[in-house]
Amino acid sequence: MSGESEAEEEKKEEIEKPKESEEAVEAEKRREEEEIEEERIYTVPLSRAWIGPRNKRTPRAVRILRSFILRHMKIDEDSLRISNEVNEHLWKRGIQKPPRKIRVRAVKTAEGIVTIRLAEGD
Repeated sequence: MSGESEAEEEKKEEIEKPKESEEAVEAEKRREEEEIEEERIYTVPLSRAWIGPRNKRTPRAVRILRSFILRHMKIDEDSLRISNEVNEHLWKRGIQKPPRKIRVRAVKTAEGIVTIRLAEGD
């Protein structure tokens, strides 16, 4: 019978672990929201990436996005972070066919670090 109670205890522990991780995620989101100094939504035109060789279009689109945000948020190159979701959106159709434009949300923290994420709804 002690085997059954141990199994029940393990199940209870497994159930409690996801709750702790959910709480950690929520706490992290709250910290991010508290640190936000400035937030802007931009539609970045990437059509200039289509001028040039096919196999250099998406890397050029990434450079265009980076330079656009640097210019509009008035920051240094070192303080810019592009999220994985934006990168995956740019590379979704491969190296030859990047999107013509992209809507992004640029969030500047108190430390001056700007993170680029996809705007909601995209």
